[in-house]
Amino acid sequence: MTDRELKMVTAVVRPDKLGDVKQALAETGAPSLTVTNVSGRGSQPAKKGQWRGEEYVVDLHQKVKIECVVSDIPAQDVVDAIADAANTGEPGDGKIFVLPVEDAVQVRTGDTGPDAV
Repeated sequence: MTDRELKMVTAVVRPDKLGDVKQALAETGAPSLTVTNVSGRGSQPAKKGQWRGEEYVVDLHQKVKIECVVSDIPAQDVVDAIADAANTGEPGDGKIFVLPVEDAVQVRTGDTGPDAV
């Protein structure tokens, strides 16, 4: 394995900001990403609704989780791109996490480490 570090940047953001985040990551040169639909709660307030005359509370909000593993570009550049693109200035904008990746293997070629990314 070379001395290039592998980092996984994981962001949980509003679904309506996904397009902006994808565009920002493409402009940063992030090679690939994985997107998952998730639900969660944090500082965003719960919403009350009504269905068939019954009131209910929605405290798990729909979000998207974006995962991106990088080695050739700094993880901080990816974090900055996501933060700028996902920011609305309101509670519930999301969180970004940066984790070290021990190793990676590309299934098709067998490349490992940074070459797999």
